[in-house]
Amino acid sequence: MKILAVTSCPKGIAHTYMAAEKLSKTAEKIGVQLKVETQGSIGIENELTDQEILEADGIIIAADKKVDKERFVGKKLLETSVTEAIHRPEELIRRFEVGQVDVYGEKKEPIAEQVKSTPEEKKKHKNKGKLIYSHLMNGVSYMIPFVVVGGLLIALSLGFGGVPTEKGFVIPEGSFWQKINDIGNIGFIFMVSILSGFIAVSIADRPGLAPGMIGGYIAANGQFYDSEAGAGFIGGIIVGFLAGYIVKAIKAMKVPDMIKPIMPVLIIPLVSSVIIGVLFIYVLGRPIAGLMEALTAGLNSMTGSSKIILGLILGGMVSFDMGGPVNKVAFLFGAAMIGAGQPTIMGAIAAAIPVPPLGMGLASLLNKQKYIKEELEAGKAALAMGLVGISEGAIPFAARDPLRVIPSIMAGSMVAATIAMASGVTDNVPHGGPIVALFQAVEHVPMFFLSIVAGVIVTALLVNFLKKPVDSLQ
Repeated sequence: MKILAVTSCPKGIAHTYMAAEKLSKTAEKIGVQLKVETQGSIGIENELTDQEILEADGIIIAADKKVDKERFVGKKLLETSVTEAIHRPEELIRRFEVGQVDVYGEKKEPIAEQVKSTPEEKKKHKNKGKLIYSHLMNGVSYMIPFVVVGGLLIALSLGFGGVPTEKGFVIPEGSFWQKINDIGNIGFIFMVSILSGFIAVSIADRPGLAPGMIGGYIAANGQFYDSEAGAGFIGGIIVGFLAGYIVKAIKAMKVPDMIKPIMPVLIIPLVSSVIIGVLFIYVLGRPIAGLMEALTAGLNSMTGSSKIILGLILGGMVSFDMGGPVNKVAFLFGAAMIGAGQPTIMGAIAAAIPVPPLGMGLASLLNKQKYIKEELEAGKAALAMGLVGISEGAIPFAARDPLRVIPSIMAGSMVAATIAMASGVTDNVPHGGPIVALFQAVEHVPMFFLSIVAGVIVTALLVNFLKKPVDSLQ
């Protein structure tokens, strides 16, 4: 049997390649030919050719963001998440052997209905939550580079060109670093438009791009609806979904044949952009902006115990599924709050992110008899991944012993996030781990490192206390 696969996660870093590796190794073990195309942060690698697609017995798309499926029309196609590919690769491949996969593009779906009746698939398809999450993450994946570039350039310009004054660091007007700061600000200007545009593209394909981006720009600029703050990332998300589904509805309308050629390039973008613009300016903009203003004011007013509670919540979310949906919700909130002038949120999240891999890496070094050979090797990789802020490095440990590992890494991340939040650590880049301090994106660096160290120690000691020797786990 010849199987092809495509893997892609929102960040395009860890899960993309972990899923590819799991599928490849499993296929080799059970005697199936398999080639994986990865669509990561650096683009498409190991691209599938037309000839390979023609000869394939089936296609697996393991992705949490939009992947173009048009080239797979007429082939047996199985869509799933990267997490499923990491944890159940053999089950996915075996489904082609027993005929539990439909041909993409066919109208009848008897097998699909049969698959949906299984317990795992019932959970996955009981509502549209996964689909909505996929659309959201598609927008987030395109937005992140703009926020990273913007945040880094602003941080570097302040670090190297800022002059201390009574009001903090100020960059002299007309200086070189002022220009770098201006370039960084452009990244934040585009941030919401990119988020909205690519949520809409995920829902309605390319015709959704123009109304999504135009609506996103309106959402980010409160001057359109008499608001100083604008509707921020919440407005951008709402615009993206509205634009996508409005475009999808217009695309479904029956029109004369002579108009069809100009529908995607003229009629659909024009009509949907006007609808979105008018709707947001006159109906939605001001209430959503008010919600953002209230959220920002609430965060500004947080002191003492309320900050600690927020730190505990964010730390727990970051480490609960190590790059999964819960982690992404916290991450998106932190990234959005950078643009809203609340980098302390991202500061807490940045401190929590590296704790799972660093904590498990340290734990495996401290008490080797409690880990199998593969985990000891994974521990070395986890240490490297933790330094660059990739929390997925702890997944191999959690997959084997979730009841002990997940509470331990959550406890450590909660400690790290709470210390960082209480001490006013800030992060101007939507990323975590010690690496962000090297780019001068973090303020209160000593407390940032102290919070990470404290979290790592808590995780390592707790998990080794809870875990039993290897023999008793096998």
